Amino acid sequence: MSGHSKWATIKHKKGALDAKRGKIFTRLIKEISIAAKNGGGDPNMNPRLRTAVAAAKAENMPADNIKRAIQRGTGELPGVSYEEFSLEGYGPGGVAILLDINTDNRNRTVSEIRHAFGKNGGNMAEAGAVSWMFQKKGDIVIPKAAAKEDDLMNIVLEAGAEDLRDDGDNWEILSEPAAYEAVLEAVKKAGITPSSSSVAMIPQNYIKLEGSQASQMIRLVEALEEHDDVQNLHSNFDIDEKLLEEVAT
Repeated sequence: MSGHSKWATIKHKKGALDAKRGKIFTRLIKEISIAAKNGGGDPNMNPRLRTAVAAAKAENMPADNIKRAIQRGTGELPGVSYEEFSLEGYGPGGVAILLDINTDNRNRTVSEIRHAFGKNGGNMAEAGAVSWMFQKKGDIVIPKAAAKEDDLMNIVLEAGAEDLRDDGDNWEILSEPAAYEAVLEAVKKAGITPSSSSVAMIPQNYIKLEGSQASQMIRLVEALEEHDDVQNLHSNFDIDEKLLEEVAT
């Protein structure tokens, strides 16, 4: 599992995400609106919208908020027009960082993200500099206490997963994006609750960070994730879980 996936899982366990619920809702509303704009407002016919709506429901977003976000995306209601693109960069130790951006002002966002990189030991890179290091995959993380390896393997492979990885206290299930929903549904039907699940950009390799570089990387990740226009952050850093837990608390 990538260091960022570990970081996200730990923050979820600690309840740190609850303090940012307003920010979570903002990001989910953007994703719903863009998904509806690009693929139509019917979740049954739009896999991306279906996934976004499911994520919003998982965060207890009111149904009216979801409906309005869809209607803004389809143009039934007036709303802000968001632009979707990626930004790339490097963190301490040459760590690769790939950002999914949703914004109503590209120039402002790019300037602010560049500043966040520079202030926290990183730097922006040209398009294509690091994106080739990542593959888009369905990524489902399950605590080992929730399922035995053989049982879980049978469930997810039959549903279309391509790999089950051992990552310390967790199992990580990888699939092609098209199979993600079926795999997630199979896991839930088996009575297993994932600690996190998403379609993410998975790195091909990882860079181990320690000491000051690790601390600086955590600060950079937090600064980037705090930005309202950063929808998702993908990276190939690997940091000791104890250090991540110390920072999360």
